Amino acid sequence: MSVFSDLFYGLSVAAAPQNLLVAVVGLVLGTIIGVLPGLGGTNGVALLLPLTFKLSPTAAIILLSSVYWGAIFGGAITSILFNIPGEPWSVATTFDGHPLAKQGKAGIALTAAFTSSFIGALVAIILFTFFAPPLAELALKFGPPENFAVLLMAFATFTGLGGANPWKTLFMTFLGLLLSTVGFDVVSGMPRMHFGLTSLQSGISFVVIAIGLFGLGEIFLTVEEGLRIEGVEARLSFRDIWETWKMFPRYIWTIVRGTILGFWIGVLPGTGATPASFMSYGLAKQFSRHPERFGKGEVEGVVAPETAAHAAGIGALLPMVTLGIPGSPTAAVMLAGFFIWGLNPGPLLFKEQREFVWGLIGSMYLANVIGVILVLTLVPVFASINRIPFGILAPLIVILSSIGAYAVNNQVLDLWIMLGSGVAGYVFKKLGYPLAPLVVALVLGDMTEQAMRQALIMGHGSPAIFFTRPISAVFMAASLFLFLLPLIRMVWIKLRPKQPEAEPVEVV
Repeated sequence: MSVFSDLFYGLSVAAAPQNLLVAVVGLVLGTIIGVLPGLGGTNGVALLLPLTFKLSPTAAIILLSSVYWGAIFGGAITSILFNIPGEPWSVATTFDGHPLAKQGKAGIALTAAFTSSFIGALVAIILFTFFAPPLAELALKFGPPENFAVLLMAFATFTGLGGANPWKTLFMTFLGLLLSTVGFDVVSGMPRMHFGLTSLQSGISFVVIAIGLFGLGEIFLTVEEGLRIEGVEARLSFRDIWETWKMFPRYIWTIVRGTILGFWIGVLPGTGATPASFMSYGLAKQFSRHPERFGKGEVEGVVAPETAAHAAGIGALLPMVTLGIPGSPTAAVMLAGFFIWGLNPGPLLFKEQREFVWGLIGSMYLANVIGVILVLTLVPVFASINRIPFGILAPLIVILSSIGAYAVNNQVLDLWIMLGSGVAGYVFKKLGYPLAPLVVALVLGDMTEQAMRQALIMGHGSPAIFFTRPISAVFMAASLFLFLLPLIRMVWIKLRPKQPEAEPVEVV
């Protein structure tokens, strides 16, 4: 019963007026940060870190974690309304969220995103509360081979996104991997593929590419179809929110799968919410009875990535608190705050800094409840944005995109990359090339390469290391199965005996 008493103590700490105020401020700031392309939760937490120096450690961690939760909520807004992912993990949300918005169902998409984020976070917090130490110890058994196998499975789950032409999917995947190699070598530290440009030595930012591919590419297509002045109808009432909630029981297994997957991927050091959201979306499509609906406005395609992303955000904090190992880039920034505040993360933190640890856990519960109420209350406001005439909205999107792209590295080259990506996105969509494999490869390319090369160094150059370690072997086998699953389905359909067609009945 000690866990329950500690939890009630943590809730009382988080519910203190000053801590509650800090959480609300963090949620509002985080939501704004998540909406702005190019800023992101990690940068937002880093920018606000100096403001925590005069706060108590408990209030400081509540502020930073609330900014993180708000950024996850906010990242879904621009993804759904404008097809511009505010965060890397919200890219998967654009696949079905934006088509829903274009159909006049922006409110349904936003409600589904916010509600599934809350459910995923709530279950993940419960897992965090009761299973923190054993899960942290299990995560330590994951080395580079296991991390590579997990990331490979993220690619494998997206094999079905290429449509009917696997060669186009393969081409886009390799293009994304090629773009991810620009910059410094993740192992040797030597610059590569920068073509003599100093600005490219830091690599090509995912945010810049994503803004161009999704944001500008969509605008170019819309302009070609004819400049629409009437805008998109997106009225919403709270009855519509209730109708969306009534749909959730049919997605129960998607929510459970996404929550467990997201939480576990978040616990693994160095992964975070991005691969979790991609993998959850891919698995939802693979196990769906109607996979052909994905990418055209399927609510389940919004529920799956948002559930996993928020669960992973909670999971990423677990190894940081219990082991001092950050589970995501945002957690790494928070870990820096630990040392600034004079705290040493580890198992002893639960005993020596009871107020800090359980105050953080208590704030997770309260902040997510407050956050989902806040964003759900504003769903009609968010949905009404799509009613702005396109002739006014398009220039605003371009300006916002340009500011976001420039803010990443403060260099003009990124604006040209964004423009080139927009043209490329327009061409790829016209030719039927899928953008999802390119984005997955670009986001996960660095992590996958680093894990693979570190594993090969451990195995003295032999790839057998991926199959001789039990955990890695299981994930590799699952990845190979998922890669071959579309082919297996194709063969099964061809070999399955056809049902005889019923003869027409003559009416006398």
